[in-house]
Amino acid sequence: MRLKAWRLAFILTIAFIAAGVAAGAWLGFGQVRGAASGLDRLEYVTLDWRFLLAGARPAPGDVVIVAIDDRTIAELEGHALSRQALARIVRAIAEHHPRAVALDIAFPDAKGVDEDRALAQVLKLTKSVVASIGIFARGDVAPERPQLAELSLAPAPSEVLWPTEAIRDAAETGLANVSTDASGIPRYIPLIFETPDGVAPSLALAAAAAAAGAEPVFTLDRVAVGEHSIATDLGYHLPIRYYGPAGSFQRHSAASVLRGELEPGWASNKVVVVGMTAAGFGDAFATPFDRVAPGAEIFATAIANLLTGETLARTPMTRRIDAATAAFLPAAMIGLMAMRRAATGLAVAALMFALWAAAVFFAFVHGYWLSLALPAAIAAPLTLAYASARLLLERQAGRRAEAQTATLAKFQSPALVDRILRDPKFLEKPVSQDMAVMFLDLSRSTEVSEALGPERARDLLAGMQTLVEREIVAHDGVVINYMGDGVLAAFGLPKSQADDAARALATVERLRESVAAWIAGAPPVARDRLDFRIGLHFGPAVVSRLGSPTHQQITAAGDTVNVASRLLEVAKQQGCRIVVSEDVIGAARASMTPAALDLSAYAPMTLPIRGRTAALEVRIRS
Repeated sequence: MRLKAWRLAFILTIAFIAAGVAAGAWLGFGQVRGAASGLDRLEYVTLDWRFLLAGARPAPGDVVIVAIDDRTIAELEGHALSRQALARIVRAIAEHHPRAVALDIAFPDAKGVDEDRALAQVLKLTKSVVASIGIFARGDVAPERPQLAELSLAPAPSEVLWPTEAIRDAAETGLANVSTDASGIPRYIPLIFETPDGVAPSLALAAAAAAAGAEPVFTLDRVAVGEHSIATDLGYHLPIRYYGPAGSFQRHSAASVLRGELEPGWASNKVVVVGMTAAGFGDAFATPFDRVAPGAEIFATAIANLLTGETLARTPMTRRIDAATAAFLPAAMIGLMAMRRAATGLAVAALMFALWAAAVFFAFVHGYWLSLALPAAIAAPLTLAYASARLLLERQAGRRAEAQTATLAKFQSPALVDRILRDPKFLEKPVSQDMAVMFLDLSRSTEVSEALGPERARDLLAGMQTLVEREIVAHDGVVINYMGDGVLAAFGLPKSQADDAARALATVERLRESVAAWIAGAPPVARDRLDFRIGLHFGPAVVSRLGSPTHQQITAAGDTVNVASRLLEVAKQQGCRIVVSEDVIGAARASMTPAALDLSAYAPMTLPIRGRTAALEVRIRS
């Protein structure tokens, strides 16, 4: 039965490990390919937790925001977005010698030749980048064109709203589209777009390249901007590594810029992002730290990530690590659980899961985005299901073991059953030890059995044996054998104890009362004839197994056992019920206080013992 239970547990473990590996490989393959998944929403939630748990970081001081805010709108009397007003703002910024100016404002419509020319002339005063907008119309089919494998996952707008020709000639342009999740939080900045006119950079990449004074260089899954080589995700997407809530970047009102209220050098050698923050104007997004943040804050973050190289690395390599973890983590957790009981194994697996989650957070703090949702979505349900299945198997095995133990206990003393189950090799080799050996038998039981008949005689003896065993077990003794109307018991199994003799004496006293009461309650034919005798001796005995390799029993042998048996003959000769040797008394005194050992009812005698040359000192009691 144990072998069968082990096989079931092994098959269950292998099945769950295989399921974990298969599920991890299947979902991991999609992760490596960048396929959208229902787990993405959960992953983004856990990513927000990581941002919040890690806390805000100081934003680089060399990227600042000039906000066209409510004050600017009021002072310009609603003309803040006119080309003339924007030209004034850019001119005021250019006077402070910025590294680059990025306008998160699109100019797809001409407002007049003079106005466009005026703004274009100002944009030429400094390195400038203006926004363009990619249109992703559903249902539109983009014309087929040659495509590099590296660009297969790059966004491909069907149309682009470019700035007017004059502005486009005066400044660099980049697409201002961002990739948001279902909650509206921008997660990625696509660095390049495959447009109908060719490959175009994003606003963030164009601004960073202008500030670095070098064209971006693309290699497989990487882009070099100035002195930094930055790993990118599939399709050259840059995960946004947020610094903190809105306001993390130094922000100046455009009205203050126009009035000259700022300290000299506020924009010197810095990247200036110009964007709308006034209520009702421009784009607003959620971030892990805020419910609402202006688009200029998002692009300032992406530009700073590119210029400092402090990006959030989610790359094809990290995706492969996620896929491997999704297959390995559930298998490892289930493997650990299989080595222990279900409840303990679940605790160990939970600890491993917690350590893995801590490692994922540690990696995030150091700029690596490893998936938390993908491995967790496989490991959590599988380990819980495995723990439940194991618990069910263990309960079934426990019930079977209890039934087997209960059955075995009917053929062997409970103390020995417990020891044998814990140590199947118990007493494979004989052991010599001191112990108290007791014999009890009924006198004239043959006459009673003849008078009662087989069935009633069996019931009578069963009652006596139950009574005797109860008293012996209550005093930590062991019934070694039932011999018709007799019982052989020992005190000192499965291991000897200092008070074996004392407990044996206490058992004899209890049996004297209980067996006498039992006889008094027996049927008249038994009550009038039956009596009992008890012999108790203490000394060395050899305990071992006897029998064939397939059928064995535990027994005791030696002079101590023989003398205990002969004491029954002494009891018959002396017409008493109990005979105990002085060896028992001496061993009992060693573990008891003198006051606790009451021998007043016992009479000392020195008597010959059949088969022994020397007489034995004993004590008898009626």
